[in-house]
Amino acid sequence: MRTARLRTVHPVIWAGWAALAAGAVLCVIGWYGVSGERFAERQLPYLASCTVPGAALIIAGSVLLTHGRGALAAARVEELYGLLVAAEPADAEESGQSPTAPLAVSGDLLMVPGGTLWHRADCPLVAGKAEAVPVDAKLVRSGELGPCPICEPVEADH
Repeated sequence: MRTARLRTVHPVIWAGWAALAAGAVLCVIGWYGVSGERFAERQLPYLASCTVPGAALIIAGSVLLTHGRGALAAARVEELYGLLVAAEPADAEESGQSPTAPLAVSGDLLMVPGGTLWHRADCPLVAGKAEAVPVDAKLVRSGELGPCPICEPVEADH
């Protein structure tokens, strides 16, 4: 699943490499021409026609490569985000549950001594904990314990 943005980024990167290569060739030609001339006034045409444009092409190629790589990274992140949003949880496919199925459905309520919440017995926060004890209805009615936001038990379950 390639996005249109990825297809437009690759020519920018290739143009950057081409500009870098052309700039390097021009700089080498300019250097060679300048090195063969003894007098400064005869070196000036090589500087003006090869070395300066070659340096400008090297800078332009560097800018194009930097922009292209940044755009390529942004396009890849966008593509990965699209895949992440479109993907369903693997557990939901294997167990056959819908993604909005409740985490815990047990009618038995438990609490951890010293805790501030009550939970369903199959809540992942208390399941398998030896210290979990049945909820005292007096604590629930007094407001000392609140419902767990994960398993969402209701007071009528008790």
